Amino acid sequence: MWKIAWIERLLCIVIIAFIALTACTPHKQKMEQSEMQAFEAFFDADGDSVSITPRKVRTQALQKMQEAKDSLVRYNYLAVASKTCLMSSDIDSARLLTRQIEDFTMKQPFSAQLADLKSECYNMKGNVYARTGYMDSAEVYFRKAYEQRMQGTKIEVVPDILMNLADASNRLGRLDAGAAWYRRALILCDSLDIVSTKKPPIYYGLAQIYVALRDFDQCDYYYNLAAGSYESMLPFEKHFYLNNRGTSYYYRGDYETAISYFRRVIDLTKDYPDMLFEQNLGWLNLGDCFLQVNEADSAAKYISKCQPFFKKTGIPTALYYIDTQNVELALIRKDLSQAQRILTGSVAPPDIDPDMIHIRNKYLQQYYEETGNYRKAYFYLKENNRMDDSVRNERVEMRTADLALRYQQDSTVMAQKVFIREKENEVLELRQTKTFWIALSIITLMVVGFIYTYNKKKRALLLAQNRRTVSTLRLENIRNRLSPHFIFNVLNQEMAERKAEEHQELPSLVKLMRRNLELAEQLCVTLEEELDFVKTYIDLERRSLGTTFHPVIEIGDGVHPGQVQLPSMLIQIPVENAVKHALRGKEGERNLWIIISSQANGTCIKIRDNGGGYRMNSRNKGTGTGMRVIMQTIQILNMKNKEAIDVAVHNVLLPGGEAGCEVTFLLPDKYDYKI
Repeated sequence: MWKIAWIERLLCIVIIAFIALTACTPHKQKMEQSEMQAFEAFFDADGDSVSITPRKVRTQALQKMQEAKDSLVRYNYLAVASKTCLMSSDIDSARLLTRQIEDFTMKQPFSAQLADLKSECYNMKGNVYARTGYMDSAEVYFRKAYEQRMQGTKIEVVPDILMNLADASNRLGRLDAGAAWYRRALILCDSLDIVSTKKPPIYYGLAQIYVALRDFDQCDYYYNLAAGSYESMLPFEKHFYLNNRGTSYYYRGDYETAISYFRRVIDLTKDYPDMLFEQNLGWLNLGDCFLQVNEADSAAKYISKCQPFFKKTGIPTALYYIDTQNVELALIRKDLSQAQRILTGSVAPPDIDPDMIHIRNKYLQQYYEETGNYRKAYFYLKENNRMDDSVRNERVEMRTADLALRYQQDSTVMAQKVFIREKENEVLELRQTKTFWIALSIITLMVVGFIYTYNKKKRALLLAQNRRTVSTLRLENIRNRLSPHFIFNVLNQEMAERKAEEHQELPSLVKLMRRNLELAEQLCVTLEEELDFVKTYIDLERRSLGTTFHPVIEIGDGVHPGQVQLPSMLIQIPVENAVKHALRGKEGERNLWIIISSQANGTCIKIRDNGGGYRMNSRNKGTGTGMRVIMQTIQILNMKNKEAIDVAVHNVLLPGGEAGCEVTFLLPDKYDYKI
């Protein structure tokens, strides 16, 4: 033992020395717990499937969540489930699960892994608000997600959050800020050497900004960069690319090309049933394009397809867009009363896109011209002219701001690169001076750790062997006490009742004694062997109990005595107790039942008599040695098994009005009798 203690002290000294040597050097974070590693492996394997087969991934995530013991890991699985709800357009479920995650994170102490979970939660909330048209709230939560992620461990997913921030800024009309967020995401991808699959969404995001600025040359430049990676895109990324590029041709007035892209959107979603939002958005855009080329029937077809979905999900901007299309459809069909009903019941959301308002004003102008209200028509004409002037001025300002931000970012990046290079040189010098000592410390740790582990395993092995030896000796002691107890009971009874002329029954007695000695050396026997022993005992007792003794052994269907195992003398001892303490002194009929039946997960054995039941103060009460031995044996065996042998002893009321005692054993099917 003193050698092991010396090794432990040496190990502590080496660990302290290693920490002191490496405290100021950069190093990777320690390996996370096994459950968190399992989650990381699950997410790496099925992360892309979230957008392809969200319901399947949700089922797997919730199942693994139930299996996980660590609460942080469980809520990481729940975050994956909430993301799949968003992908399958189940907004209410996504909102509910996200709220549960947020409640959990607010109660936990700070850690880098918790910051990752908070970031995932805030990013999901931002997406829920974005889907439902509340862009101010979406931007707030995207910023929170960005701040938390910068404190976490997974910096490589920051570009995704920056893209969400850019999209929110775009929809709020701050195109210069949106372009800045996109470019920051590109810089981060380059600085972290993130794989190029992250870049296509940034490219088509920047292209969409230049669509809004009506700079179609820059727009096509970024769309062409994104198109080069189209085949490697995920399904939802392909949707964004096709839908946004189709929108760019819509604003150019090239409706035929726009229709071709929106048809590709519909073809894409046919292969992914969970992309309901994307499919209905494609129908909505197709409806608008067909209105622009005066194909009313085709427009009505696609509007009617998407309207139920957006009414169900309650997205206000989409419903406003549908109302606008229905107004134009009514005007094309010269149904002015229908157009008036739609205009009367429609309410513009507070953050509606100016382009949609511009389109609505154009239809309103047309409506009032056809109804003869030229004053109103002129009002909407002036309103659209004012918006055109405002938008042109705003685009000029946005382009100027965009150029300023690009220059500022380029200067900042250059300064950062110079600073990083200087720090890298300093770190390299430190590493070169300490590499030898670190390597020496690691080798020492490995040697001492090996010695410590070897001795620890050796001690554990010896301890386990000692425990098995103690358990075996305890059982042998129990069985050795049981064997003489039983033999003396039988011999005393036989000597008291046997006459000289009855020696022909001695072979049965000899068989009983020999079999008892054999059972005492066995921990478990088959049910067939136990019943053979019990029958021999009953045959010996039948003479002394007379013709009023009626033993019955019932074996139910499905019970195979040669295959069922049980502790030796499990049935014999209750049978002996019933004969000795209940039936021997009873007047009238003496009945004994041994009933064996098959149950769902095991075998049930019942030993029942009509001897009046168990009474604490009975003069026939025995010492209890036999049942105590059985209970001790079962207790030791149960300690080694997951499923236990159940034992019950209680009095029963028999059909004839008599009382009796019943002992019940329930033996599990999968039970290990090895010590």
